[in-house]
Amino acid sequence: MKKIFSLAIFSIAAFLSAQAQNVQLHYDLGRSLYNDLDSRPSVTTTVEMYKPDNWGSTFLFTDIDYKNDGDVGAYWEIAREFNVSKDKRWAAHVEYNGGLTTGEIPGGYYGNRFQHSVLLGGAWNWASKDFSKTFSVQLMYKYNFKNGHTGARPFNGFQLTEVWGTTFAKGLCTFTGFCDLWYDPTVNGKLVLVSEPQFWFNLNTLKGMKNVNLSLGTEVEISNNFVWNNKGQNNKFYAIPTIAAKWTF
Repeated sequence: MKKIFSLAIFSIAAFLSAQAQNVQLHYDLGRSLYNDLDSRPSVTTTVEMYKPDNWGSTFLFTDIDYKNDGDVGAYWEIAREFNVSKDKRWAAHVEYNGGLTTGEIPGGYYGNRFQHSVLLGGAWNWASKDFSKTFSVQLMYKYNFKNGHTGARPFNGFQLTEVWGTTFAKGLCTFTGFCDLWYDPTVNGKLVLVSEPQFWFNLNTLKGMKNVNLSLGTEVEISNNFVWNNKGQNNKFYAIPTIAAKWTF
């Protein structure tokens, strides 16, 4: 779960000044579907928070990956938007991404810090009149810092992000997700693509379950040049589903 950008929450909150937090649990099926991902962690938890204020909004999330003997990786992003139009559709966007991972190698273990990055750019947020459909697009300059652990050199680039959300069937079903495309000179084609659509059944819409803010569903991580396999390569396409649960506070 590189990023779970809940646009149904994010965009509606941007217009209505609502606040939202949730915790997600994902069981990843990558090890079962791909032979070269048999060391991939099977369990990930995600914590998201969104909070608006008089100037704009703050969004952050943290992913933690687990194996049966403990935590093996963590990743987080924090994004700040400053409104630049009265209708709150246009905003200036600043963001930080970073994390670390660990794993097993013959004779021991390894640890690696991700090449952390900062992003600066603009965002456009849209919602339908009843806020059942939302969309956001962000175009940003991206700077990746030097990684003293791996020796990766700093580089400049761009990132294009689209985020969407729609709720239907009288609130029972929610379809959200994001798509990131960014420049990376170290991969084939110099572009990395990651998209993570999610589908949820919201149990609090069912009779007698009004206060049960639990959603059950799935996420599919669709990526090219992003997921690292057992050979130490990130040059393939993968579509990795999860079985997931989410509690919204």
